[in-house]
Amino acid sequence: MSQVRETVADPEPVRDRVRFGVLGCAEIAWRRTLPALALTPGAELIAVASREPDKAGEFATAFDCAPVVGYDRLLARTDIDAVYIPLPTGMHFDWATRALAAGKHVLLEKPLCATASQARILLDDARRRGLLLRENLMFRYHDQHRRVRELIASGEIGELRSITARFGIPPRAADDIRYRPELGGGALLDVGVYPIAAAQLLVPGPLSVAGAMRALDPATGVDVHGAALLVNGDGVSAQLEFGFDHGYRCAYEIWGSRGHLVLDRAFTPPPDVTPGIEIFAPQRRVLPGRPDDQFRNALRAFVNAVRAGVGVDVDPGGVGDTAAAVLDRARLLDRVRAVGAQTASST
Repeated sequence: MSQVRETVADPEPVRDRVRFGVLGCAEIAWRRTLPALALTPGAELIAVASREPDKAGEFATAFDCAPVVGYDRLLARTDIDAVYIPLPTGMHFDWATRALAAGKHVLLEKPLCATASQARILLDDARRRGLLLRENLMFRYHDQHRRVRELIASGEIGELRSITARFGIPPRAADDIRYRPELGGGALLDVGVYPIAAAQLLVPGPLSVAGAMRALDPATGVDVHGAALLVNGDGVSAQLEFGFDHGYRCAYEIWGSRGHLVLDRAFTPPPDVTPGIEIFAPQRRVLPGRPDDQFRNALRAFVNAVRAGVGVDVDPGGVGDTAAAVLDRARLLDRVRAVGAQTASST
């Protein structure tokens, strides 16, 4: 790696690139987002901020950028156009608010906020300031979901009847932030947002919550697994399951009047994996896919939107990235949490 920058430079606006700062040294930033950002045309990583000097220095050395101690100091820099925020969900509203006030575009890790009311305030703030605010729910940008939607639209499996989507991961270490309710922990916000977003992407809306349950960990108070039943006005249903006390599962199935299709590795396929869509209509066949990098695709879409001056209400990729879709998703999460609380059980 080349020498790490030590000083703030280039304070003038630059139109042909989007200069990024990062608030927080999260695992997802280290493993997936920042490596993808380095390969994204029109993007440049300027600085990474942490409250811990050693952590900021580790990231800065690895990704050839400036280390910054303290999030406010990064937001005060004039050589940054946009910030990526991979902080815990419970910190999203506060730091995204500060970033927008500092005149920065914001790419916020999923879910956008802990509640729909917070999401609405943030989206309104971004709209008023003419800044881009995006929820980094990157799976929607993988090519396999475009192909699934084309298959549904073509009538390959007949009329849509229902979908089933599941995302579960094994338990994390006891001190993991996902078990801290004050930081927005819990399986619903961490992994449940993926099946809900899949339902939005695949089922014509609007969707409502017909039922839900959440199993709570008595030691931490956060939900560790749960399920929800969503329906639209035409009677199409979406059965969704989520959790982090499971064997790993990451898939959805779509059932139609003449057949069904199955997509495995639906939400987290590595960029070197060649996905396939299993189709049963009526005989089984596999429609081969191609490797695709959903992180690079999502980052490229964000960069292009910033450069084009696109606001929160425009979704050029057609993947449910408008303010209205994000707010609907936040409201569904709120409703699942509320309905599920009435049927919660302990592990």
